[in-house]
Amino acid sequence: MKSALRKTIVKGLFCLALPGLASAQVNPVPRDDQVNDLYPGQAYSPYAQRAFPSHVYWGETHLHTGLSLDAGLFGNTLDHEDAYRLARGEEVVSSTGLPVKLSRPLDFLVIADHSDMMGIATDIQNGTPNILAIPEGKRWHEAFKKGGREAGEAAFELIQAFSQFEVPEKMVTDYSPGSSNYAKIWDSIIDAAERFNEPGRFTAFIGYEWTSVPKGFNLHRNVVLRDGGHRARQVVPLTTQPPVGTTNPLDLYEWLENYESNTGGQALAIAHNGNLSNGWMFPMDKTYAGGRVDRNYVALRAEWEPLYEVTQIKGDGETHPALSINDEFADYGTWDKGNLDLSELKKPEMLAGEYAREALKNGMVLEQKLGTNPYKFGMIGATDSHTSLATAEEENFFGKSVSVEPSAERINHPFISSDLATIEGYQLVAAGYQGIWAMENTREALFDAMERKETYATTGPRMVVRFFGGWDYTEDDLRSRAPAFRGYEKGVPMGGDLTMAPEGKSPTFMAYALRDPMGANLDRLQIVKGWVDKKGKTNEKVYEVAWSGDRRPGSDGKLPPVGNTVDVEAANWTNTIGASELATVWTDPDFDPEQRAFYYVRVLEIPTPLWYLYDKVRFGAELPEGIPTSHQERAYTSPIWYTP
Repeated sequence: MKSALRKTIVKGLFCLALPGLASAQVNPVPRDDQVNDLYPGQAYSPYAQRAFPSHVYWGETHLHTGLSLDAGLFGNTLDHEDAYRLARGEEVVSSTGLPVKLSRPLDFLVIADHSDMMGIATDIQNGTPNILAIPEGKRWHEAFKKGGREAGEAAFELIQAFSQFEVPEKMVTDYSPGSSNYAKIWDSIIDAAERFNEPGRFTAFIGYEWTSVPKGFNLHRNVVLRDGGHRARQVVPLTTQPPVGTTNPLDLYEWLENYESNTGGQALAIAHNGNLSNGWMFPMDKTYAGGRVDRNYVALRAEWEPLYEVTQIKGDGETHPALSINDEFADYGTWDKGNLDLSELKKPEMLAGEYAREALKNGMVLEQKLGTNPYKFGMIGATDSHTSLATAEEENFFGKSVSVEPSAERINHPFISSDLATIEGYQLVAAGYQGIWAMENTREALFDAMERKETYATTGPRMVVRFFGGWDYTEDDLRSRAPAFRGYEKGVPMGGDLTMAPEGKSPTFMAYALRDPMGANLDRLQIVKGWVDKKGKTNEKVYEVAWSGDRRPGSDGKLPPVGNTVDVEAANWTNTIGASELATVWTDPDFDPEQRAFYYVRVLEIPTPLWYLYDKVRFGAELPEGIPTSHQERAYTSPIWYTP
């Protein structure tokens, strides 16, 4: 009886399973006639069958360790292992003995130590015989032994000697390519990257900084290799100090070309801190190296520099209030006193060659003239920290160098001072990070995403930002928690191109942002447009496209401020204003299909405390009177370009 009953039950269950099994075999995915147009997925599971990047990966491409000559003299005793451990989420101890940990791990890192004289700082610290035999070396060694401000001043003296090509020749020779010291250090850099690179979990790129700074004009580039040690060991980095080095970017492009042709690998370069170049970062006619901005120059720069580091500790480089006079948010992290070592003051006419937005506009002018846009770059952020610590959060900011790691006094320690000007310590910007939309967390996938410019910069917060351009986006495309399906299906992502407008159509853009889950609410989304008119003149306009609350733009198009909840006494804010997410589909109301243009999104958070307010609360630091106490952190996407 029990046996018969068991057979009946099993038979019944088997029959019940058959309809589902047959359905799965015959119709594994919904048919088009079964799916509402509002559902964008390719299968019932919205996370399956995705042929586009679904994750944003966070990191930076510009960190220095104690191997960099200036970082070491500032007192940085941390090496590559320490830098990678912190980036991966571990707690480490800073060079000044402070425990430090990131709020969340990073996904990738490029340690970009200065290629010139790598390792010299360690030998100056240790007082090796070859260093002590040189008067300057002995003096710098003694300053390092004293530590603190003396070490910082010695570092700036070395920086100035470096930028003015006044470093003793014997020092340069001992720590340049061709020496045994240099070969060992380059091998150790490669070994560390290989050891910490874990595909799928953490990406450690091999790279370096080519520190071209003739006469103090910042023309630095960070070099990033897509490849592992087997290719990186076939080369040594390019340097800038004579007799073997060069400060000409054309020579860097030749190095990159030789790397790829000789090793079969891939590489790119990223410029930074045009704001300290005194007009030379984005030339229109002639280069500082004495060359011309001709067809060869624009073609090579476009090929090898797909990205620009738009924000970092040494100032924000999106735009300047004198260049963008109608942009109320242009004056952010502004450093405009002079070149890197303040040996030459800034003049108003220099600004146009220093900032990203102006370069994006001028690049289209050069494209019309020479056939290639040399300034068609994506946006990234990085720290340029010289502490081995990739910190870019206001409440966890370990400064530019060891001499200004957290303390009650660092607010009053000038970043740099000369007879001409001073950049004060409070002007350091706790920035920035880079978000990359990639298929997976590997060297190859992240590098390829950077090449196609599907990346964006933030001043530190990890807000999620998407930006798409096309001709047919509608509000219905946002009626989903996965609008990226429609974004890729109907257009191009950030970094992409639109061409030849369909008859009677203007471009439509889909933009959305989610706040950093540990950060502040969002104030607004803006689309920044630049274009070249029929007379060849460049223009720009900032459009308010989405915002929090029930505010309305005035007759001048300006949106009222979101408000400010910053508690100065407690270094705190509340998310009682702003929005956790903002999204919109926007059509350009001023589109001319005959005019070249670019568009990028700028996301603004509600006001939050600046880093030195935390010093006031935690150390009792006395702040200079009248300095700002809050700011609005932001993100900049890579542009989308339109070409007739």
